[in-house]
Amino acid sequence: MTAHGPVMPVWSCGGCGLPWPCPTRRRELRAEYADAPVSLALYLGSYLVQATEDMPWTPAGVLHRRFLGWARAADPSTPAV
Repeated sequence: MTAHGPVMPVWSCGGCGLPWPCPTRRRELRAEYADAPVSLALYLGSYLVQATEDMPWTPAGVLHRRFLGWARAADPSTPAV
């Protein structure tokens, strides 16, 4: 189990305090879902829905990039467009 879980409703990381999913959690999720990218997208999408309810003032594009945009990048160090 990771220490880098989300602290709701502010959606910060419980392990490092950065916005969740933090870089550490992103690496963990990439490894965990390496052979199941669609499952990763569904998992992150469910968190995106919860985050939109908790943070209605945050623009949708910002939340989309935060929760899903990075998951499509081939290289974890390369941000998704």
